[in-house]
Amino acid sequence: MNVKKAFFILIFTLMSTLSYCQTAEKPAEVIPPLVGGDIDKNGCKPSAGYTFSIIKNDCVRLFEQEIRLKEVENKQSYSAYATIIFSDDKRKAEIFVPTLESSIILIRKGRKLSWKGNNFKLLKAKDYILKKANKVIYQGE
Repeated sequence: MNVKKAFFILIFTLMSTLSYCQTAEKPAEVIPPLVGGDIDKNGCKPSAGYTFSIIKNDCVRLFEQEIRLKEVENKQSYSAYATIIFSDDKRKAEIFVPTLESSIILIRKGRKLSWKGNNFKLLKAKDYILKKANKVIYQGE
């Protein structure tokens, strides 16, 4: 093979390679999701179990709270719980019910140990009882 042919083949190969490198798509960089990197509008991390409490004005873990009420008519294969957080003076009760998107604040009227609001009523007898439309839906264990 003469030198001219070899030179043209070399130039053609280089040009083809350069052209391919410029047009070939490079794979997108895969960035794994950051665990615990989710933050809701209140600054809480739901993936770490945190929910915002209006009464505490802070992020809390509902499963760490003292007052949890078990669902009365459980139709699932697992137990569902409502969580109650009280204000320091016990005039307000914040209820967290699994079927609701956000908590509800109940207000105590008078000296009775009952709090009401949004069609819910929380009573304290021996244990706490949570009613909706006068039907018991959660109670202490």
